[in-house]
Amino acid sequence: MVDVTVRGAGIFGLSVAWACVRRGAVVRVVDPSGPAARASGGIVGALAPHVPENWNAKKAFQLESLLSAEAFWAEVEAEGGRAPGYIRSGRLQPVADDAALALARQRQDTAAALWQDRARWELIRAEGSDWAPQSPTGWLIRDTLSALVHPRHACATLVAALAGRGVEIVAEAPATGLTLWATGVAGLEALNAGHPRLVGAGIKGQAALLRLDRGGAAQLFADGVHVIPHLDGTVAVGGTTEREYDSPDGTDAQLDAVIAKARAAVPALQDAPVVERWAGLRPRSRSRAPMLGPWPGKPGHYIANGGFKIGFGMAPKVAEVMADLLLEGRDAIPEGFRVEDNL
Repeated sequence: MVDVTVRGAGIFGLSVAWACVRRGAVVRVVDPSGPAARASGGIVGALAPHVPENWNAKKAFQLESLLSAEAFWAEVEAEGGRAPGYIRSGRLQPVADDAALALARQRQDTAAALWQDRARWELIRAEGSDWAPQSPTGWLIRDTLSALVHPRHACATLVAALAGRGVEIVAEAPATGLTLWATGVAGLEALNAGHPRLVGAGIKGQAALLRLDRGGAAQLFADGVHVIPHLDGTVAVGGTTEREYDSPDGTDAQLDAVIAKARAAVPALQDAPVVERWAGLRPRSRSRAPMLGPWPGKPGHYIANGGFKIGFGMAPKVAEVMADLLLEGRDAIPEGFRVEDNL
């Protein structure tokens, strides 16, 4: 007898399935397209915090999730026998001008109060390394909270860990027990069809993989571009935020511009060849926070959706609170994350 049917084998669905299985539940995962078929099969994987100011429930939730990620992925890797590409190696950002420098100093103090001794947000001098963004002021922001993961490898590791506990991902199966809908953009579209205003939408993003081995180095963020040195000898650069598009999965000149910005900002990327171009839709809720909790008006059905750009970073904590709700009836969903907040 299946206790929980998870519909959707992206990062939210797989993570919640794992959290439920490790507590002893019998779980089935259903996805006609297979694991990581859409947004979760991307290539960027930046696990980076919101700026440490104007503190709210979303930022507190994200902080706890990022801090728990190392233990989460270590356990999944030990069970699955393959690496998710996770490393907490921090992030560097350039400081553009004096105003930005003053703001960074304020955030340095705020982070010390909010993050305490668990992570740091600090200013350091740029030293002219080829693996550092060009900084007009000669200063860089370094945070030690940011981490990275390879999205495809991470999902494959979760699939392997679930298989080790007897859970398979199937294309179709009847709903048995409680049902969690973690169906990304398709799930948002289904919710939109039943409500008078927009619940959420797919936002297109484009990214590229370059061949360059800087595994273990800090990730970079410069001129609106993420530069992610994966542990497999590639560097991901992304991305775009497109509300209007002709093709949901086609790349174009906007990605060319992202690659050019990355090469201009980071000397080490000048001659790195492009080995893959990727595009896809990320599910963004109207509130921009993840949508978690019971599906209003549908007893026994639950939703975990709206990961958008922060889904992989939020996944460990999302998995924990959804397992609490599904298996124990304990509601620890923070303010602003509830499904009804978007309806």
